[in-house]
Amino acid sequence: MNCSLVIRAYNEARHLPRLLEGIARQTVKEVEVILVDSGSTDETVAIAESYGAKVVHIPPQEFTFGRSLNLGLAAATHELVVIASAHVYPVYPDWLERLLEPFADPQAALTYGKQRGMETTKFSEQQVFAQWFPDVSQPRQNHPFCNNANACIRRSLWETHPYDETLTGLEDLAWAKWAFEQGHVIAYVAEAEIIHVHNETPRGVFNRYRREAMAFKRLYPAAHFSLYDVVRMVSGNVSSDLWHAFRQRLFWRSLTGIFWFRWMQFWGTYQGYRQSAEWNWQLRQTFYYPRGTNTPEPQNRDVEPIRYNGG
Repeated sequence: MNCSLVIRAYNEARHLPRLLEGIARQTVKEVEVILVDSGSTDETVAIAESYGAKVVHIPPQEFTFGRSLNLGLAAATHELVVIASAHVYPVYPDWLERLLEPFADPQAALTYGKQRGMETTKFSEQQVFAQWFPDVSQPRQNHPFCNNANACIRRSLWETHPYDETLTGLEDLAWAKWAFEQGHVIAYVAEAEIIHVHNETPRGVFNRYRREAMAFKRLYPAAHFSLYDVVRMVSGNVSSDLWHAFRQRLFWRSLTGIFWFRWMQFWGTYQGYRQSAEWNWQLRQTFYYPRGTNTPEPQNRDVEPIRYNGG
């Protein structure tokens, strides 16, 4: 089975080579790689071209996650299109094979895979990954959650319903919600595992959750998030993170990061709900061009992980 693979990127020269190397080592060999670049000033484009990727350009002033995906999918030539963030890389050589398998079911519209962080990833972010992306696959999910850092969709369905270009984020959830309501299948594939490199500053975490909350309020207008919810969610998640950090003997190393990450996560969410009707070029620059729960259990697979050059 072959596929196209769309990567959205902006100044990702540091991370892109490992993803492209991981793609080259997959059991699926016929992979059309498309990089959608939104004005990189580093070597991102040159790196992509050196691996044989097709490059599509989008002006920074036109960028949204949905628009960049629509441009990438328009350039794709295969029915199954994998979507990956430029700062992820696959753990196993059968990543694509596993991600494509559920499409043997003609009702399947979308698959998405497991995400985990690196050793340097903030402890609370690791907890978020473990909660959102469990170790057990779900071939027929009963809700529309997904994540386009590691996903695959049918291009023919995208032609019927492109990604929403007006959302500040969560274009993946919006598309999955549409597909789910049309009776299509969404599959979660735990074996299709990637490492997601997130080394955000507190401001970066705040802005990420703020823009996603703005989008969520658009998708679900009846949703609300109050100051009480901020206090409740921060205190509950900090307590849980501290407990798990203590059990994993990471308490002192993780202490400061747990507090600031959870505060920025839910304060950003609160501000996003309040600003859901506000969307301008200043916010666009802030969101897209910034300056500068459960304990994860190791999964035993009978597949040798990819051994990347340089560690």
